[in-house]
Amino acid sequence: MNAPGITEPTEAIARARAGDAEAWGELYREYAPAIFRFCRRALPTREDAEDATMEIFMKLRGKLHQYDTTRSFSAWLYKVSANHCWDILRRRKIRQDKETEDVENMPLEHPEPSQLEKLIEQRSSEEVRKALDKLGARARMALVMRYYSDMSYDEIADALGVRRAFVGVVLLRARHELRQALKGSAVLAAGGTS
Repeated sequence: MNAPGITEPTEAIARARAGDAEAWGELYREYAPAIFRFCRRALPTREDAEDATMEIFMKLRGKLHQYDTTRSFSAWLYKVSANHCWDILRRRKIRQDKETEDVENMPLEHPEPSQLEKLIEQRSSEEVRKALDKLGARARMALVMRYYSDMSYDEIADALGVRRAFVGVVLLRARHELRQALKGSAVLAAGGTS
């Protein structure tokens, strides 16, 4: 038996697939808040996140028949959402060349993921979001996919259209940059008195 809260919405999905609008509404109410939070971290503005959440659910309605019921529904939902957000960013050409250059010069002392998680936990979601905004689109997207939707390196590589080996490098740099940005915001919050 599944732990409470992790029950797959199998019955609602079956009804929604059969065209039951009420079942679709249940799925939306259950999952939209988490998807909105995901989009809010991935995209530059609140309006972008609101639009993307609506677009994702409209897209899902047409894709529901593709969902493989042996997989976790929320994992599938995050994967569709991550691909959608990345498409938005790519269409806007918010790509930074610095993301692919000087990979060799990357400082290899890098924060352990657990250290980064501690740092994120100590900060408000607003601070984390502002720090994420400072990163390049690909770096931010990779972090959001990895830490907020638990996607595998293969899935991230697939979504971002990069080689799997490059995902580690992107995440390494992104974690480093996020840590610097969060440290910077801590200094500002402290008033930066000298």
